[in-house]
Amino acid sequence: MKFGYTIIYVADVPASMAFWERAFGLHRRFIDATGVYGELEAGATCIAFASHGLMADLLPPECVTAPPSPQHHAFEIGLFTEDVPAAYAQALAEGATGLTPPRTTPWGQTVSFVRCPEGTLVELCTAIKR
Repeated sequence: MKFGYTIIYVADVPASMAFWERAFGLHRRFIDATGVYGELEAGATCIAFASHGLMADLLPPECVTAPPSPQHHAFEIGLFTEDVPAAYAQALAEGATGLTPPRTTPWGQTVSFVRCPEGTLVELCTAIKR
């Protein structure tokens, strides 16, 4: 088995994808003609976006979207970059909310966190040297 993709359920798929393209430099792989599903290239896999309506069509009714909240959801998307300060600044310039500016961890990784307009928590970081 291989990991295929992560889907982020959003109110507006084209707008969310456009933000991620501008803020993080990801490239569009696919968006369906109705705008309810799309994918962005993210290395060996992709980050996908699906509308709340598609979620309602595909999943049982007990699966609900997370309401807007000033608190963060219990997951994050991690994006590797060699230049965390530049990636952090770019994300902020495109409308992300800065949560923690770039810093170096005790294990040598540079990390920062932003929140996207649709609420997704994103870690911008260098790869861990193994």
